[in-house]
Amino acid sequence: MDNVAEIKLIYSSKVKPSERAKVICPQDAYKVFLETWDRNQIEFKEQFKVMLLNRANRVLGIYVDSIGGVAGTVIELKHVFYAAMKANACSMIMAHNHPSGNLQFSTQDMAITKKAKQIGQFLDIKVIDHLIVTTEGYRSSSEEGII
Repeated sequence: MDNVAEIKLIYSSKVKPSERAKVICPQDAYKVFLETWDRNQIEFKEQFKVMLLNRANRVLGIYVDSIGGVAGTVIELKHVFYAAMKANACSMIMAHNHPSGNLQFSTQDMAITKKAKQIGQFLDIKVIDHLIVTTEGYRSSSEEGII
């Protein structure tokens, strides 16, 4: 039919599966995330990113969901999970930076983590962690027992 749109789901990677970074602990995730962060922006604008993982905890890719201002950013979980499904991810690790350098989880951070975990359970995409990333370190919701 000419009057019906065709929908294609495509994931393409130029990295061989054996060469993808493997994430075993929050520190591994922090290192991978930090490599993707623009050092000129990390203390300037808040960004929310998601690391997509396969069943072997190899990084399929990092999806940048939003870039906001100094005090926050708008997170679109619909887009986050769309990216995860498109990449056929089995799990994900969420991360965002606090331009202030503050490593405390806010009420909003906790709420989005809880909501993402619930959506992930429904879709069978495990939300492993949510990190706050700064140039001097990170804080992990899984290490804190929050997630």
